[in-house]
Amino acid sequence: MTLGRIYYWVVSCYVLLLAGCQPASRPPQIPTPVKKELDLSSFYTRYAPTQIDILPLTELVESGSVQRTQLNLYVSLLDAFGSQIKSPGIFRIELYEHVQRSADPKGKRIAIWQDIDLTDPVTNNDYWNDFLRTYRFDLPLEQAGNQNYILQITCLCPNGSRLVSHFTLKSQK
Repeated sequence: MTLGRIYYWVVSCYVLLLAGCQPASRPPQIPTPVKKELDLSSFYTRYAPTQIDILPLTELVESGSVQRTQLNLYVSLLDAFGSQIKSPGIFRIELYEHVQRSADPKGKRIAIWQDIDLTDPVTNNDYWNDFLRTYRFDLPLEQAGNQNYILQITCLCPNGSRLVSHFTLKSQK
């Protein structure tokens, strides 16, 4: 009887081992070859500016006894993650009349300033406000009435993209 029990246990273990050792249903994953060289230009493209924003600190200010108006402009560049960044570029700043109750509120152009080239690191630093993480432009304005304006900023980026933003500027008079 003991020989029968031993035979029973050996056959049972053999059946269990065969049933539990089936081949995997998925083929094994073959690892993809790793590039030895890292393409740095594609790595940094996510950190290039993708949006331009005009901060609400932007205002028209009467300057002293000369009765000239100055535009204090705060511009922020944002990357793909929404973080404010410092980047080279050429800024074009234009001021338009605000037309009320219109599909296109941008009316006649009041002023256009000379393009501001911030591709040079020294010039870029001159306009950069590190505390606010924005660019600050103080621009003279010859004529400013008691009306609202549309401010348009265009940034020409080194990668060839053109970023545009509009801001409704309310007169403080």
